[in-house]
Amino acid sequence: MISAEDMRHERERLEQVTEKLQAGIDELEPEVIGLRDQVRDIRKRFWEEVTVNTSTGEDFEETFYSIKQQEALLSERERSHRQRMLRWNNMNRLLPSPYFGRVDFREDGQRGIEQIYIGVSSFVDEDGLSFLVYDWRTPIASLYYDHSPGAAAYETPGGTVAGEMTLKRQYRIRDGKLENVFDTSVTIGDELLQQVLGGKGADTQMKSIVATIQKEQNAIIRNDKSRMLIVQGAAGSGKTSAALQRAAYLLYKHRDRLKADQIVLFSPNPMFNSYVATVLPELGEENMQQTTFQEYLAYWLGSSLQLESPFDQIEYGLTAPQSPACDARQQGMRYKASESFLHALQGYAERLTQEGMKFRGIRFRDRELIAAEQMAAPFYSHDASVRLANRVVLLKEWLLRRLTQLEREERAALWVQQELDYLDTEQYAEAYRTLRSKHEREAAVFDFAEPFFVRTGDEPGEENVFDFAEQEEELLRRMIVKEAFAPLRREVRRLAFVDTAELYGQLFGDADAYRRMTNGAEAPELWPEISRQTLEQLREGQLFYEDATPFLYLKELVEGARVNTQVRHLFVDEGQDYSPFQYAFLKRLFPRARMTVLGDFNQAIFAQSTHLDNADSPLLRLYGPAETSVIRLVRSYRSTREIVAFTKALLPGGGEIVPFERSGRKPLLARTGGSAERAALIAAHVAALRAEGFGTIAVVAKTAAESREAYAALAEQGCAELRLISKETLVFEKGVAVIPAYLAKGIEFDAVLIYDASAQTYGRESERKLFYTACTRAMHRLHLYTTTEWTPYLQRLDRTLYEAADSCVEIAPS
Repeated sequence: MISAEDMRHERERLEQVTEKLQAGIDELEPEVIGLRDQVRDIRKRFWEEVTVNTSTGEDFEETFYSIKQQEALLSERERSHRQRMLRWNNMNRLLPSPYFGRVDFREDGQRGIEQIYIGVSSFVDEDGLSFLVYDWRTPIASLYYDHSPGAAAYETPGGTVAGEMTLKRQYRIRDGKLENVFDTSVTIGDELLQQVLGGKGADTQMKSIVATIQKEQNAIIRNDKSRMLIVQGAAGSGKTSAALQRAAYLLYKHRDRLKADQIVLFSPNPMFNSYVATVLPELGEENMQQTTFQEYLAYWLGSSLQLESPFDQIEYGLTAPQSPACDARQQGMRYKASESFLHALQGYAERLTQEGMKFRGIRFRDRELIAAEQMAAPFYSHDASVRLANRVVLLKEWLLRRLTQLEREERAALWVQQELDYLDTEQYAEAYRTLRSKHEREAAVFDFAEPFFVRTGDEPGEENVFDFAEQEEELLRRMIVKEAFAPLRREVRRLAFVDTAELYGQLFGDADAYRRMTNGAEAPELWPEISRQTLEQLREGQLFYEDATPFLYLKELVEGARVNTQVRHLFVDEGQDYSPFQYAFLKRLFPRARMTVLGDFNQAIFAQSTHLDNADSPLLRLYGPAETSVIRLVRSYRSTREIVAFTKALLPGGGEIVPFERSGRKPLLARTGGSAERAALIAAHVAALRAEGFGTIAVVAKTAAESREAYAALAEQGCAELRLISKETLVFEKGVAVIPAYLAKGIEFDAVLIYDASAQTYGRESERKLFYTACTRAMHRLHLYTTTEWTPYLQRLDRTLYEAADSCVEIAPS
């Protein structure tokens, strides 16, 4: 703690800053409201009072300039309103806690020491020159995160500023009141982190961590050079939080050329999107675009094929019995996610320029206008150097020309005459207006006004009569056929004549044919069964999740890439669960974007998982070593020291994980006599945890089916505020969540109760990472239950790492 004199000074300064903030808010509020009303009034008058008079050139010109003046006034008022609203919002955000840190810094060559107070946004004194609070994203604020007292420096656009830090101080301020002050000599002090992390009641939404950013997290946030930034972080190491602060930093630093909608976050599931949705708004920034990779794939697939969800894919792996079919499916998942399959598809695309293209015939009124076979000749008539996608474009143009010819021929068809008989008066009137307009335009060209009728008699003086039935009928026929052919043209323009499903399915024949079509690619061992399963799905109009990315990649090789050049930053959370193929696809889709990948290979629960930072990782090759940075986070902040010690012992290489020094109870292992007794014990534990003040409690099951079983059992026990979480759940809420382990990724809970930690449920080595992921969701308490033998992952643990609920929970000696 600091001296009494320092504390008095700090309280006085906080009071002064708070008063100035409140005065600034009070001063700006009428202006904000007034400008908002002005903008609304100008918009209203703009449409009510401005009328365009085109009777004379002068009136039109006068109206034009009036509109321009109103538009300029509106733009100026809106700009003023936005600027004042931003200042007003920033001051309101600062008011409860104006700052959280301070460094005293003497720049080399200067005598004076500058006191730099750091908060979530900047606040300038009335003179407009003195910073009372610096935004945490300013260059000078990096001193707080990166240095301890002594020699220090920070980077600015103009170069490095070096000097000496004489003081580093942290504050805990709530509702304008100074609760604690800490001086620290090393990093952002454990005292503040202890208070932030030690409290009960985890939030249902992730919060900003700007007050407790660590040096290694700051390196993630301020990295502005790497094309690819890879963050391999232990469970609870703050990698996702740091990534969100990174987005806020980028928006602040590049505010003149980077907007929130140019940043995309791929998150692990829809519920996670709601969990992180408030972080950027809390920092005064608009939210970036958030989606899941499955949603992105489904959008581009459209309604042509039904896509399996990644959660159904993992359910298959967790629940399917050991069998040759299951082995083939698992091998297919891995192969279709690999760089080898990516290269095979590239070879296949080259082969398609010579042979093998698949087309859909164009049908009209139950007959085939243009057969698929007819498309092959024009497609393969071009020089060998013409790229596949260009050939498709040239074929599209050929088809549109052919449809024009067929449309002309179709006008004489019997069905057109039948349509004519049922036309209404309005359609005839439209034809009349079209003919009359055409006639008047032609007359104007020749500068005479011929009456709109034709001579029907041969003798001079014979009465002229209006008779254009033949012209009218021809025009109506043209209109009828044109309207009928319009959907065909639309389908051709969107390249629906390319049969991508047949093209993809054509790959899955015998191994020799596959090798020939892909320029020598070797099929995996279980290829016949992999092919059978894939083709069966395609015939049913469905697509395995592992097929979605290759399918769309092939589609783009054939039809041309649909790239997005507007997105400048791509964030991929739980990045270990993406395949090398998917990363290559993302790079192709977003060619101008920098990529930030966050993950933990110890939580890689999908068959297509990718190593993030080992020497052979495809991520290191995606943009090349010169444009790739890797940051490793080994300290875990989420869980207590006891929970981290327990969970890292579950991993073969878990020794490198460093717990944050926050104490709590050891994990509790409880074996019961049966399912009913287990449900009763869990319900009792949930009630006790809620009584202690824990607001978010998760009963974690292995699968969706086990989640439903646990939910029913606990509901029967009268467990309060119980909520069953599924892949369709969109919002994370407080209470007791019953959730499959794979949906809990990325989220933290006050307490986690593993519903069934038996050898029967978690018996395979391939499920170890899923079990570890489930256990590492716990912040303060971790309980595990079984009615039979414990999972092998627990049977060799040191007994000092856990507590036993009763004498019957003894497990094998270490």
